[in-house]
Amino acid sequence: MTTTRREFIKTTAAVSAALAAGPLAYGRRPDEPAKPAAAAQPAAATKADKPLKLLILGGTAFLGPEVVAAAQSRGHTLTLFNRGKTRPGLFPDLEELRGDRDPTKDEGLKSLEGREWDAAIDNSGYYPRMVKASAELLAPSIGQYVFVSSVSAFKDNSRPGSDESAPVGTIDDPTVETMGKEMGNYGPLKALCEQAAEGAMPGKVTNIRPGYIVGPGDWSGRFNVWPVRLEKGGEVLAPGSPDDPIQVIDVRDLAEWIVHCIEMKTTGLYTAVGPKDRLRWGAVLESCKRAASSDAKLTWVDAKFLAKHEKPGDNFPIWIDPSGDYAGFHLWSNKRAVEKGLKFRSVEDTAGDLLKWYHELPADKQAKVVAGISAEREAELLERWHAERGG
Repeated sequence: MTTTRREFIKTTAAVSAALAAGPLAYGRRPDEPAKPAAAAQPAAATKADKPLKLLILGGTAFLGPEVVAAAQSRGHTLTLFNRGKTRPGLFPDLEELRGDRDPTKDEGLKSLEGREWDAAIDNSGYYPRMVKASAELLAPSIGQYVFVSSVSAFKDNSRPGSDESAPVGTIDDPTVETMGKEMGNYGPLKALCEQAAEGAMPGKVTNIRPGYIVGPGDWSGRFNVWPVRLEKGGEVLAPGSPDDPIQVIDVRDLAEWIVHCIEMKTTGLYTAVGPKDRLRWGAVLESCKRAASSDAKLTWVDAKFLAKHEKPGDNFPIWIDPSGDYAGFHLWSNKRAVEKGLKFRSVEDTAGDLLKWYHELPADKQAKVVAGISAEREAELLERWHAERGG
């Protein structure tokens, strides 16, 4: 079956957003490469004025462990609720409650009954029925519910500068619990999850829409490919134009801001993308080069050529051709979140820390945390690019 460029981009964007928070309810996650950076090296921070009791629904994938680290560094107490299937025992010193997001399966949410927390962080919700169930059960016993959504919830990716007032995607059957063809249900379902949480706890919900979440501990391989590839040196195929926009957020910055929102009792809807000001794709790759101390040569290959010659399934993670239906995908407004304290470290710092984490992995694990085209396919495309341009 032929995959169009538009379908491929749509699928990549949705899957990438989904992978950021953790394994989808309907699938298995790949073999976990290593203990997350946050669990091994907790960030230093001043203690909060008031220690809080926090519940995380999930907590052992990519974002969750960083939230644990950020919260612990502030002196908060954490409880994790999950099935115990993703890295069980990752946090032996934390209270872990076993159960299922689906209240109809096994013991469901029963282990949460009769307990109280200051806030709950939901980074594992994909279906509105399940988010509604947890939010309604917890409503009488918590003061705030933080739901990690996605920019995929937006209906239209074509308008640069869109903010939280932009319309969300819709779905014909709001009860469906599959992601559908080309992950088409993912965004609308996330929007319905936001609404389910707010409906259960009006005025007490923080809905956060991140885009591409990157950094050390990222097993999806989306951003990892660029510093790793540039570190190897040689001629590197750089897709698109150096002026193309890009938005990423370091997982640690997102985690720290989630904890900050709870401490400040910040509620509402926020688009959590970075950095503060517009970031150019060329600047991202140059930052990765510096982090890798690389002498690699970037060869910029335009989107038109790639659309013509790329085989179905080949991809260049993070980068998206900023035209047509995706002209605004990497240009979301983060003004509201920045005003509420969202801060960003540099891309160079993120890439440098990511490379340190990558090199600590066993050799057989390293290939599993790098996405993107093969070296052979990259060489083939570069050869054709130079041939068509006369050398």
